[in-house]
Amino acid sequence: MKVEQIVFPLCEWVPNNQRLPVLIYKNALPNNGSSDDFERLFATNGWTDIWRNGVFDYQHYHSGAHEVLGVGQGSGNLLIGGQDGQAIEVVTGDCLILPAGTGHMNLGCSPNFEVVGAYPLGQRADIQTSAPSNEMLSRISSLPIPDTDPVQGSSGPLMTAWR
Repeated sequence: MKVEQIVFPLCEWVPNNQRLPVLIYKNALPNNGSSDDFERLFATNGWTDIWRNGVFDYQHYHSGAHEVLGVGQGSGNLLIGGQDGQAIEVVTGDCLILPAGTGHMNLGCSPNFEVVGAYPLGQRADIQTSAPSNEMLSRISSLPIPDTDPVQGSSGPLMTAWR
Protein backbone atom coordinates (compact mmCIF):
# COMPACT_ATOMS: atom_id res chain seq x y z
CA MET A 1 0.00 0.00 0.00
CA LYS A 2 1.37 3.41 -1.00
CA VAL A 3 0.60 6.32 1.36
CA GLU A 4 0.85 9.95 0.30
CA GLN A 5 0.73 12.89 2.74
CA ILE A 6 -0.40 16.40 1.79
CA VAL A 7 -0.87 19.48 3.98
CA PHE A 8 -3.21 22.01 2.39
CA PRO A 9 -2.94 25.72 3.24
CA LEU A 10 -5.92 27.93 4.03
CA CYS A 11 -7.95 28.33 0.82
CA GLU A 12 -10.46 31.16 0.62
CA TRP A 13 -13.14 30.16 3.19
CA VAL A 14 -11.93 26.56 3.64
CA PRO A 15 -9.65 26.32 6.71
CA ASN A 16 -8.03 22.96 5.88
CA ASN A 17 -5.71 21.70 8.61
CA GLN A 18 -2.23 23.21 8.92
CA ARG A 19 -1.17 20.72 11.60
CA LEU A 20 -2.24 17.34 10.21
CA PRO A 21 -1.72 16.04 6.66
CA VAL A 22 -4.35 14.41 4.49
CA LEU A 23 -3.39 10.76 4.08
CA ILE A 24 -4.07 9.03 0.76
CA TYR A 25 -3.81 5.23 0.83
CA LYS A 26 -3.64 3.80 -2.68
CA ASN A 27 -4.74 0.15 -2.78
CA ALA A 28 -5.56 0.14 0.93
CA LEU A 29 -7.42 -3.16 0.54
CA PRO A 30 -5.91 -6.22 -1.14
CA ASN A 31 -7.61 -7.22 -4.39
CA ASN A 32 -9.40 -3.84 -4.33
CA GLY A 33 -11.75 -4.94 -1.53
CA SER A 34 -15.35 -3.77 -1.28
CA SER A 35 -17.66 -1.53 0.71
CA ASP A 36 -18.33 -4.44 3.09
CA ASP A 37 -14.57 -4.86 3.63
CA PHE A 38 -14.14 -1.16 4.45
CA GLU A 39 -17.07 -1.24 6.89
CA ARG A 40 -15.60 -4.23 8.73
CA LEU A 41 -12.11 -2.72 8.77
CA PHE A 42 -13.23 0.68 10.07
CA ALA A 43 -15.41 -0.91 12.78
CA THR A 44 -12.61 -3.27 13.85
CA ASN A 45 -10.27 -0.29 14.22
CA GLY A 46 -12.70 1.73 16.35
CA TRP A 47 -14.02 4.22 13.77
CA THR A 48 -17.75 4.82 14.19
CA ASP A 49 -20.91 6.27 12.62
CA ILE A 50 -20.12 4.31 9.47
CA TRP A 51 -22.09 5.27 6.37
CA ARG A 52 -22.24 4.45 2.63
CA ASN A 53 -22.94 7.00 -0.08
CA GLY A 54 -21.01 9.26 -2.43
CA VAL A 55 -19.22 12.53 -1.76
CA PHE A 56 -21.16 15.80 -2.01
CA ASP A 57 -20.66 17.74 -5.25
CA TYR A 58 -20.03 20.99 -3.37
CA GLN A 59 -17.05 22.09 -1.33
CA HIS A 60 -17.49 21.41 2.40
CA TYR A 61 -15.50 20.51 5.50
CA HIS A 62 -16.12 19.23 9.03
CA SER A 63 -15.17 21.12 12.17
CA GLY A 64 -16.20 18.40 14.63
CA ALA A 65 -14.51 15.28 13.27
CA HIS A 66 -11.69 13.79 11.29
CA GLU A 67 -13.08 11.60 8.48
CA VAL A 68 -12.03 8.47 6.62
CA LEU A 69 -13.35 7.77 3.11
CA GLY A 70 -12.88 4.28 1.64
CA VAL A 71 -13.80 3.76 -2.01
CA GLY A 72 -15.91 0.60 -1.92
CA GLN A 73 -16.70 0.56 -5.64
CA GLY A 74 -16.31 2.62 -8.76
CA SER A 75 -14.05 5.60 -9.31
CA GLY A 76 -14.17 9.32 -8.73
CA ASN A 77 -12.31 12.59 -9.01
CA LEU A 78 -12.29 14.40 -5.66
CA LEU A 79 -11.16 17.98 -5.09
CA ILE A 80 -9.38 18.02 -1.73
CA GLY A 81 -8.22 21.20 0.01
CA GLY A 82 -10.70 23.80 -1.23
CA GLN A 83 -11.03 25.57 -4.59
CA ASP A 84 -7.25 25.81 -5.03
CA GLY A 85 -6.68 22.30 -3.68
CA GLN A 86 -5.77 19.17 -5.58
CA ALA A 87 -7.94 16.90 -7.73
CA ILE A 88 -7.31 13.31 -6.69
CA GLU A 89 -8.44 10.32 -8.73
CA VAL A 90 -9.67 7.48 -6.52
CA VAL A 91 -10.66 3.93 -7.43
CA THR A 92 -12.05 0.90 -5.62
CA GLY A 93 -9.78 0.02 -2.72
CA ASP A 94 -8.34 3.52 -2.20
CA CYS A 95 -8.81 5.36 1.08
CA LEU A 96 -8.40 8.97 2.24
CA ILE A 97 -8.13 10.23 5.79
CA LEU A 98 -9.13 13.87 6.06
CA PRO A 99 -8.21 15.81 9.18
CA ALA A 100 -10.94 18.13 10.47
CA GLY A 101 -11.19 21.35 8.46
CA THR A 102 -10.13 19.75 5.16
CA GLY A 103 -12.28 20.82 2.21
CA HIS A 104 -13.55 18.12 -0.12
CA MET A 105 -16.03 17.67 -2.96
CA ASN A 106 -16.86 15.32 -5.82
CA LEU A 107 -15.87 16.65 -9.26
CA GLY A 108 -17.27 13.61 -11.08
CA CYS A 109 -17.54 9.88 -10.67
CA SER A 110 -18.60 6.61 -12.23
CA PRO A 111 -22.30 5.69 -11.88
CA ASN A 112 -21.46 2.94 -9.36
CA PHE A 113 -19.23 5.15 -7.15
CA GLU A 114 -19.71 4.24 -3.49
CA VAL A 115 -17.76 5.53 -0.52
CA VAL A 116 -17.71 4.19 3.02
CA GLY A 117 -17.11 6.91 5.59
CA ALA A 118 -16.47 6.88 9.34
CA TYR A 119 -15.20 9.03 12.21
CA PRO A 120 -13.07 8.49 15.30
CA LEU A 121 -14.99 7.40 18.37
CA GLY A 122 -16.66 10.36 20.07
CA GLN A 123 -16.32 12.76 17.13
CA ARG A 124 -19.31 14.03 15.13
CA ALA A 125 -19.23 15.36 11.60
CA ASP A 126 -20.94 18.62 10.83
CA ILE A 127 -21.22 19.96 7.30
CA GLN A 128 -19.71 23.41 6.89
CA THR A 129 -20.01 25.44 3.69
CA SER A 130 -18.79 28.85 4.80
CA ALA A 131 -15.83 30.42 6.57
CA PRO A 132 -15.25 29.06 10.07
CA SER A 133 -15.89 31.06 13.22
CA ASN A 134 -13.15 31.40 15.83
CA GLU A 135 -14.98 28.74 17.86
CA MET A 136 -14.90 26.33 14.91
CA LEU A 137 -11.18 26.97 14.31
CA SER A 138 -10.54 26.25 17.98
CA ARG A 139 -12.56 23.01 17.76
CA ILE A 140 -10.64 21.91 14.63
CA SER A 141 -7.25 22.52 16.24
CA SER A 142 -8.17 20.87 19.53
CA LEU A 143 -9.76 17.65 18.22
CA PRO A 144 -7.87 14.67 19.59
CA ILE A 145 -5.84 12.48 17.29
CA PRO A 146 -7.57 9.10 16.84
CA ASP A 147 -6.38 6.15 18.90
CA THR A 148 -6.09 4.00 15.78
CA ASP A 149 -5.52 4.20 12.05
CA PRO A 150 -8.85 3.20 10.41
CA VAL A 151 -7.07 0.84 7.99
CA GLN A 152 -4.16 -0.64 9.94
CA GLY A 153 -5.11 -0.12 13.57
CA SER A 154 -2.50 0.83 16.14
CA SER A 155 0.43 0.40 13.76
CA GLY A 156 -0.91 2.28 10.73
CA PRO A 157 0.58 5.32 8.97
CA LEU A 158 -1.80 7.73 10.73
CA MET A 159 -0.16 6.86 14.04
CA THR A 160 3.18 8.30 12.94
CA ALA A 161 2.04 10.97 10.46
CA TRP A 162 -0.32 12.67 12.93
CA ARG A 163 1.88 12.48 16.06
